[in-house]
Amino acid sequence: MDFIIHLLINAAIIFVVAYIMPQIHIRNYGVAIMVAIVIGLLNATIGLLLKLILNVVTLGLISFIVRLLVTAVIIKLADKLFRGFEVKGFWPALVLAIVMALTGSLLDNLFVG
Repeated sequence: MDFIIHLLINAAIIFVVAYIMPQIHIRNYGVAIMVAIVIGLLNATIGLLLKLILNVVTLGLISFIVRLLVTAVIIKLADKLFRGFEVKGFWPALVLAIVMALTGSLLDNLFVG
């Protein structure tokens, strides 16, 4: 149940950030849900491998920054996979990754605490 709530909230974040930032375009909320699913799946597979490799290289000292950068790369990859989702540039993808990370951390603290 928490996974579905997280998924819907991430889709809402993508939808709202796309509304606020002109560099991010999304067709509708259904596409936002599909993008959130793909970002979650890519983060759990490819992202996990990238984070592991980069954290070994940096000795885990900047793991939060590595996580944000990998998530931004995953968002750009999702941009290439969907026609109804477009992120123009790396910086908007990084902003979206930051907003998703902050909201995810806040939700985790609310649901656990």
